[in-house]
Amino acid sequence: MRHRTTIRVRFYELDPYGHVNHSIYIQYFETARVRWLTEVGFPLDKLQADGVQLVVTEIRTRYLGSAGPEDELIVETELAELRRVSMTFEQRILIGEQVLVEQTITAACINEEGRPIRTPADLSAALSGA
Repeated sequence: MRHRTTIRVRFYELDPYGHVNHSIYIQYFETARVRWLTEVGFPLDKLQADGVQLVVTEIRTRYLGSAGPEDELIVETELAELRRVSMTFEQRILIGEQVLVEQTITAACINEEGRPIRTPADLSAALSGA
């Protein structure tokens, strides 16, 4: 299942050269993942109330192009791998059909004490499209 989120570039996200700052793309990816979680019934506050926190353990980002002021971006997110305690997402940011940035991110499930826990079955099912 591939989720799509639309984001419009804001002027304060630009670097001195008029391009989106590289760190902002990571925020766009985060926004898209959190929006997807919310849409499938698992907003972060619900997960936390259930004693589950998702923490990033690895990010790999590849920059292929750049966006500028007022560009409308599409952030695509899909679940690449679901393991007992962690999940890996593959994401990309596009303008039209042009891929600007690709990212692979792994997140782990932990409890309030910071210990790894099994990914809840209902979360796994929701992300897998089951």
